[in-house]
Amino acid sequence: MTPIRLLLVDDDPLVRAGLSFMLGGADDIEIVGEAADGAEVDALVDRAHPDVVLMDIRMPTVDGLSATERLRRRADAPQVVVLTTFHADDQVLRALRAGAAGFVLKDTPPAEIVDAVRRVAAGDPVLSPAVTRQLMEHAAGSAPDTRRTTARSRVAALNDREREVAVAVGRGASNAEIAAELFMSVATVKTHVSRILAKLDLNNRVQIALLTYDAGLLEDEGR
Repeated sequence: MTPIRLLLVDDDPLVRAGLSFMLGGADDIEIVGEAADGAEVDALVDRAHPDVVLMDIRMPTVDGLSATERLRRRADAPQVVVLTTFHADDQVLRALRAGAAGFVLKDTPPAEIVDAVRRVAAGDPVLSPAVTRQLMEHAAGSAPDTRRTTARSRVAALNDREREVAVAVGRGASNAEIAAELFMSVATVKTHVSRILAKLDLNNRVQIALLTYDAGLLEDEGR
């Protein structure tokens, strides 16, 4: 089995050493590089071709948010998992809107960080439904009217079935749960999710969830 190629980005050398020790011990993960600042990330990605980047948010020169935004604009963009000390704040939301596949807290148990890297490499977001709801609530308190108008305009491109799937994703439902709820196969759900991502020019399910919340689709569903 080809190992997951992982790049570590954190300005604290002790944190990097701990992560390297913890993640490097997994048989299916290979540490292909380390960076102390977001300014180093693009060159390292060009050289090491990681599958996943574990990215600290707060760094002195180029922070993890700017680095994530730059990375996710690349045609060959690796997946990004954000390292943070907070469950939900504006910086975490900005990273997720930029295309990060999720986040892990710095005090997360080692086994869960290893699992998060594996899940993201497999294409699954690292956000539980509970954390998704917390983020949605935080976003609701900071979403201006212009964001809602823009989001509603974007989701208008979806047909009725895709809209139903998008709302279910916004609630944090898994593919299996959506399939049972909407009476379709899991394969069909996956096809709908892929079409939603393509139509809305999004990177992952987390961005679908944020967009449905910005558009007020979850509120509409509850009425």
